[in-house]
Amino acid sequence: MSAKFLRHALCAAVIAPAIAFSASAAAAAGQEPLKIGFVYVSPIGEAGWTWQQDIGRKEMEQALGDKIKTQFVEDVPEGADAERVIRDLAQQGNKLIFTTSFGYMNPTLKVAKQFPDVKFVHSTGYKTAANVATTNSRFYEARYLAGILAGKMTKSNVAGYVGAFPIPEVLQGINAFTRGMRSVNPNAEVRVIWVNSWFDPGKERDAALALIGQGADIVTHHTDSTATVQAAEEKGKYAVAYHSDMKKFGPNAQLAAVTHHWGKYFTKEAQDVLNGAWKPDSTWGGIKQGMAAIEGFGPAVPDDVKKLVLEKQAEIVAGTLAPFAGPIKDNEGKVRLESGVLDDAGLNKMNYYVQGVAGKLPTK
Repeated sequence: MSAKFLRHALCAAVIAPAIAFSASAAAAAGQEPLKIGFVYVSPIGEAGWTWQQDIGRKEMEQALGDKIKTQFVEDVPEGADAERVIRDLAQQGNKLIFTTSFGYMNPTLKVAKQFPDVKFVHSTGYKTAANVATTNSRFYEARYLAGILAGKMTKSNVAGYVGAFPIPEVLQGINAFTRGMRSVNPNAEVRVIWVNSWFDPGKERDAALALIGQGADIVTHHTDSTATVQAAEEKGKYAVAYHSDMKKFGPNAQLAAVTHHWGKYFTKEAQDVLNGAWKPDSTWGGIKQGMAAIEGFGPAVPDDVKKLVLEKQAEIVAGTLAPFAGPIKDNEGKVRLESGVLDDAGLNKMNYYVQGVAGKLPTK
């Protein structure tokens, strides 16, 4: 038995009593609970992407009670392992399965074909099917606000960004952050280091330290661990946390956190399955819908800067401010959008750095 398989088995064993209790309560009420499975790409830990997903799962449990029972498998690599775990959850009788990482898209679609009576929801992907819905958060809205904050707080005019993979979702964040930063500080520059992993605390830490070594006095990240915030704390620099509030790990470093929230969405999807109203749609919610936020402002942020950020947030909610309103130029001077606002198709095909980001994208 492999270590990974054993970990998954132990995970199932730990949650079995809770599942059994929930199932017996529902059975007593004369109705079988809806079984719901979750596949997580990293350990749940104490903060980060998977932590936020699991908070959403718990909020759904609290909202729906004995109508459902849930189970999860954490730390599942993208690829063959993901397909095996997703299939196993379907074979165990889960009728709704949330697959919560971009690289789970094709494995989800493959398993969905084999289990047409099971509903699947894939996070951050763009392909749907008859029984596959997609969801994402408009992280970039809160990233733009974080950029404004960084632009006001930097002294070196250099921010560092630890990126996971150069895919559109991550590039939206980098570019929105840069545009926000330069909206209040035209001299600002963002430097990026790619770690080619969603969760690798060692690589994330090394990248953050390298960016600080390049002159960044503010660092942020689109990776899952707290390593970037901890590196900033250690070096006496500022950080913008991502996924969840990380001030516990950087009480002096954290300026704010760009976060996402899933509880209401998960609850709605489960309720729709229970009601027979579920649809394989695509949901992309932002600040207005409560799926993205900027929160956890640190003590170093002056009141007037926080006030400015919140004013700009209100403009985004009102629809009078868009992070990707034209003109948009890439960092090689090419006009990517003359006027108007970049639409969702353009966002989902983003494959460039905007003005203000240093360097070139990695070639595939």
